Amino acid sequence: MHGKQALRGNRPYQKAGTVIVAASCCWGVGISFVGMVHATQDPAARLAMLQRSRGPWIAGQFLAAAGTAAVPIGFVRFAQALRSGPAKTLATGAAAALVAGAPLFVVALADRASDLDKFAYRRGPSWPFLTCSGLHIGALAALGAGLLLSPLKPWTGITAAASAPAFGAILAGTKDIPPFVFYLVEAAVGAQLMRYEEPAAPVADTADAGRLGLAHP
Repeated sequence: MHGKQALRGNRPYQKAGTVIVAASCCWGVGISFVGMVHATQDPAARLAMLQRSRGPWIAGQFLAAAGTAAVPIGFVRFAQALRSGPAKTLATGAAAALVAGAPLFVVALADRASDLDKFAYRRGPSWPFLTCSGLHIGALAALGAGLLLSPLKPWTGITAAASAPAFGAILAGTKDIPPFVFYLVEAAVGAQLMRYEEPAAPVADTADAGRLGLAHP
């Protein structure tokens, strides 16, 4: 191609985004097994539903646990890929919060799989879930700020940053929040990370270089 320049784009966050999206989908699929149990208010009905579908329920908790553990890995990779500066510091803080919260939810999922009666009647302690949710909210706040300071399109940062106080208000008011809202926002961020293309400097072709006296003899 003579007299023109080729732009070679780079996708520095594609792998991180792929991990986040895949892990969020894994979590969502796992939670959807016997999904109506989460909307059922009567404990006895919940228990009967779980007992009828014990196998799928246990399998779903394992899938959800795998997704829970893998999502922070994607954000760690994203933080590592950023250049040094405030955006990297904030993204690292977000990743650290998610890494800290993941084991709490994995333990809760394991408890759900092993003791149907406890989950059906909500007899387990609430602090692991509340702590994990609080860490998710803090992570979204830091992530949103970091994204707004990065070259990515602003809507990802705005979405993450705006969701944090909204989710915080829900959690503070009700002492509960559907975990899928966190993974929905994080999956949206992951999708943007997959698509983001960082333009490189224009590269002149050989003919242009020859005219400039830069080509080899």
